[in-house]
Amino acid sequence: MSVTAEKVAEVLALPAQDRAYLARQLISSLDDCVDEDAETQWLGVIERRSREIEEGKVECRPVAATVRDIRARLHARRQPS
Repeated sequence: MSVTAEKVAEVLALPAQDRAYLARQLISSLDDCVDEDAETQWLGVIERRSREIEEGKVECRPVAATVRDIRARLHARRQPS
């Protein structure tokens, strides 16, 4: 079975909530293995990072500035020496 443009258009015409549900289902179907402990680990990271921010141990920057800096570094790496 192949996905046709007609099928894609039909799915894209669905309400946002239905498209989000389908997206979650599709992504879930691609996962070969599930790390049962992943959510617990992520919560630990979130708590640690929040604590670091509150304690002033890390500098928060706007996302746009961070992305700009990363792109500049990647661009510099691609330049011939």
